[in-house]
Amino acid sequence: MVDLSEERFEELVADALDAIPEALGRLMDNVAIVVQDGRSGSGILGWYEGVPLTERDGGYDGMVLPDRITIYRLPILAICADATEVVEQVRITVVHEVAHHFGIDDERLDELGWA
Repeated sequence: MVDLSEERFEELVADALDAIPEALGRLMDNVAIVVQDGRSGSGILGWYEGVPLTERDGGYDGMVLPDRITIYRLPILAICADATEVVEQVRITVVHEVAHHFGIDDERLDELGWA
């Protein structure tokens, strides 16, 4: 397991979000991104909870809690051999979960190489 502080890991998540093209970033709507430790043996690196943009309709407007993207620190650190791999895996995980926010499912992400 790679040893990386919570603060540094959160910086990597922020860097991955900053790398999303600005035109796409502007389209993200009502979504919160959080980092949690998670369980190192769970195999779950990230999780999207919410209503994808492609499924929102007029009933979505108003007082709706934000969608939530959770990036799990310990599972990512557990599968990486070094800090360079952590940077890449965080990037992949962030893109994967943001894609779910845009309505892209796991099958399509696998076809695109982001699963």
